[in-house]
Amino acid sequence: MTGLNSPATSTAAVTTRTSVPRLKRRDGPPHPRATLAVTSTATAVALMTYTAPMVTLPGTAAALHTPLSAQAWLLNGTPLGLAALLLIAGSLADDYGRRRVFLTGTLTLGLTTVLGALATTTWQFTLARIAQGAASAALLASSLGLLVHAFPAPRGRLHATGVWGAFVSGGIAVGPLVTGALPNWRAAYGVLGAAALVAAALGTRALSESRAPRGGRPDVLGALTFGLALVALVAALTLGRDGWLRAPVGLLLAAAVALLGVFALLEHRTGTPMIDLSLLRRPRFLASSAGGLFTGLAVIGLFSFLPALLQQTLKMSPMTTAWLLLLWSGTGFTVALQAKRLAGRVPPRRQLVLGFVLHAAGVLTMLGAIGSGSWIRLLPGLLVGGVGSGLLNAALPLLSVESVPPDRAAMGSGAQQTLRYIGSCAGVALTIALATSTGSLARGADVAMVMSAGLALVGAVSVGVSRERG
Repeated sequence: MTGLNSPATSTAAVTTRTSVPRLKRRDGPPHPRATLAVTSTATAVALMTYTAPMVTLPGTAAALHTPLSAQAWLLNGTPLGLAALLLIAGSLADDYGRRRVFLTGTLTLGLTTVLGALATTTWQFTLARIAQGAASAALLASSLGLLVHAFPAPRGRLHATGVWGAFVSGGIAVGPLVTGALPNWRAAYGVLGAAALVAAALGTRALSESRAPRGGRPDVLGALTFGLALVALVAALTLGRDGWLRAPVGLLLAAAVALLGVFALLEHRTGTPMIDLSLLRRPRFLASSAGGLFTGLAVIGLFSFLPALLQQTLKMSPMTTAWLLLLWSGTGFTVALQAKRLAGRVPPRRQLVLGFVLHAAGVLTMLGAIGSGSWIRLLPGLLVGGVGSGLLNAALPLLSVESVPPDRAAMGSGAQQTLRYIGSCAGVALTIALATSTGSLARGADVAMVMSAGLALVGAVSVGVSRERG
């Protein structure tokens, strides 16, 4: 790698320009602006794919004949794939090349999204969504590692992670609008798949390779154990809607706990773990992890199902629902893009605390709105919650890469986002269970909102107490 930057090599590159440009693009110095543009664009596409079911859920469920009790799987497929693969994707990116993992993930996201458009049954669609989540895991975990390599200075890294976090909010904002504007959910997935393929093509020319190899082999056994634990957990939460004391639910929860214990044991013994358990002694890492988990539980869990609730209770069209949701997600995008100006004065951990508090306040102001039949009553809460969401999306990526050594940036990003999507899976399942358990969707929505606000406040406390020692 260092030889590529020597004078002799540079001269050779000039005299043989036509034969080596691809090598220079892959292994030469990074192109910061191009790296930021490609990784942010691909991240936005991944989040657009992630949020697509928010407004297409009723149509997708009707086309696939999915009963209400199984609709959590339509929403949870992608976060399940994300949570299961993010840790190993981050490790693979650090060890074998962030560019390679990023391009593989982006290409696979495009192909699996197109396959999702062709699904004819609930299980086909769910499997396609899980595959999309796994592909998104490779994309998201490696993108922050690429940015850390391209922006080594603290000021540049602050700017880059701020823009990347804003594009997370931007993808959430634009995704429902794009899917709501297209004729049907199949067309939406076709368009998003094509966008991912275009991003992969751009990345082949714009990105330079970087890695931080540790030696050893990938932790495949750890990845398998962790993935099975998540499947058991999500299955238990989904089946719990029909009764939490039933034997299958208890067995699945016990299996999840046991598998997580086995995973921790494997990570302690292997030489190249998916996650370095010694990081749990770092307060910043704990704050990043708690922030990701409660963002999924409180924020993503509620807002993933809220659009479907609005369509079913207030009889809003998918496009109208998307425009209403834009007040929340668009505010989040704007705040995340500007939040980098706060970094010198407000540490990321405090931004997280404020973000959780604002989400809780916004959600509580929406209580009773669905029951009253007035979408106007939702507007103040969506605006305040959007500010909170923007602060969360801006602070989490910066804190995740600051909480680990620089050569483990992809692993730090993968760990935080893994917990984010574990929380999302659990949050979606709990939201649907609560919203549909009272006999009235309006009353159930209020119960789910109270739960979301309570979890956000717990998240604020969890992050707030994770202080640096000494």
